[in-house]
Amino acid sequence: MPLALLALAIGAFGIGTTEFVIMGLLPEVANDFGVSIPTAGFLVTGYALGVMFGAPLLTVLGTKVSRKRMLMMLMGLFIVGNLLSALAPAFAVMLIGRVVASLAHGAFFGIGSVVAAELVAPDKKAGAIAMMFTGLTVANVVGVPLGTLVGQSLGWRVTFAIVAALGVVGLAGIARLVPEMPKSEGVHLRHEVAAFKNVQVLLAMAMTVLGFGGVFAAITYIAPMMTHVAGFADGSVTWLLVLFGLGMVGGNLVGGKFADRALMPMLYVSLGALAVVLALFTLTAHDKILSAVSIALIGALGFATVPPLQKRVLDQAHGAPTLASAVNIGAFNLGNALAAWLGGLVIAAGLGYTAPNWVGAVLAAAALLLAVLSAALERRESTPSAVVAVGGPAEERAAVHH
Repeated sequence: MPLALLALAIGAFGIGTTEFVIMGLLPEVANDFGVSIPTAGFLVTGYALGVMFGAPLLTVLGTKVSRKRMLMMLMGLFIVGNLLSALAPAFAVMLIGRVVASLAHGAFFGIGSVVAAELVAPDKKAGAIAMMFTGLTVANVVGVPLGTLVGQSLGWRVTFAIVAALGVVGLAGIARLVPEMPKSEGVHLRHEVAAFKNVQVLLAMAMTVLGFGGVFAAITYIAPMMTHVAGFADGSVTWLLVLFGLGMVGGNLVGGKFADRALMPMLYVSLGALAVVLALFTLTAHDKILSAVSIALIGALGFATVPPLQKRVLDQAHGAPTLASAVNIGAFNLGNALAAWLGGLVIAAGLGYTAPNWVGAVLAAAALLLAVLSAALERRESTPSAVVAVGGPAEERAAVHH
């Protein structure tokens, strides 16, 4: 079991590296292709949209094969996309390469979450999901900073070639370590689709869009923000990304631990604190020390929401969770795309490089409101069943209470 989770984490490491390394290399890519920073931001938006649409599409196409084989096929697609990005002769071709690589992202994490959860006891599911996502967070401590450093020193094309090689390692790890886990008997596509009739599943996905979108509003433009506003040198972006990654690792592990104990309170705290830190980042971005602390906190608070939100979707879509799980990964990236686009808009409007932080704060606050609404609806849904179960006296007490 631990080896299987390790294999999933290896694949997640490669995917996490390619997803986030573009933030540190955005100025270099923009300069090489002769486009503006907001235009280069479409490499983030395009990747995120590819995840959003690729997640349900490839998950549905993969319903006829075993989960292990599907994970291997997804890693192959990831390798092809990164090689295309590394060799791109024009910006449009690189954008296509990013989209091709992104198609594997959502389905990999969606199917991987289901596999990870099935490997452990019911009370350890969020922790197992967090273990898989550790590969994604460690990528931000090791893969992304090193990729940024290599890209700034040897060229961004070398970085994407190395990422493709990481995909090869991930493919080998899955082939070797992940056990065969065929699709559950009796679960068909109509059962998977039926999960989306559950309002709690939809609310969890909406929280995902807005909550992690708040993180990407700030982090997408972290390189120009830190160099132009905080006054850091270009080379400092590397260790700032390390801080962001360390925050993600810590937040992911804490979120996984407490989601198995108190899922909704964990969401309240993380989303509320994230909104506050993002709002303050418009001020702290002008100071080197405070901006560094803010970046670490954004990573920690943002990723503390990932295991609980992914587990909530699995819980609410129990019985047929694969498609819902994959679509929720797409929801993360819909939020990323929305935030990157909105951040580019406020920068292009002349509001400055710190303006995306306000966008992020509003998105995170909206996610918190949805979390409160979701819990309120859940309490309302559970109350009638409790009254019926115990009979007359409880009904009388409920009436008096109301």
